[in-house]
Amino acid sequence: MNTGLRVAISYLVVTAVGTLLYWLDFFTTSRVRVRADPVYLAFERAFPLADAWMAACALAGAIGLARRRPWGLLFGLLAASSQVFLALMDVLFNLNEGNYSIASGAMTFELLINVVLLVGAPWLIIWLWWNRTACLAADVDR
Repeated sequence: MNTGLRVAISYLVVTAVGTLLYWLDFFTTSRVRVRADPVYLAFERAFPLADAWMAACALAGAIGLARRRPWGLLFGLLAASSQVFLALMDVLFNLNEGNYSIASGAMTFELLINVVLLVGAPWLIIWLWWNRTACLAADVDR
């Protein structure tokens, strides 16, 4: 397995597991909450189902790519596209609400998530597309 494929699989696993951990914290300890007002909470509570879709696609993509199955490419692309969409929604809300000016650990973490997704997901889309022939190749060990 080449390095690019290992990075792609790792990225998908980390984003899926990280998403699960984020929502567990949000609904239990609330350390990741940037604010406590109704507008912020309503916005954030609109994300779990879409994030679950993205995380499920990421896990399926990671498994498929690791097993060298063609559907790994499909689910990897679905996950990465979902990540770009979700991150852009989050960035626009944070800009409109002035959240990036909040000096807190939660906001720093939120910014880190935005940056990782907006760098990692486009990289993954490009890498998967450039390497689609190899990703779609039949695995001789099936």
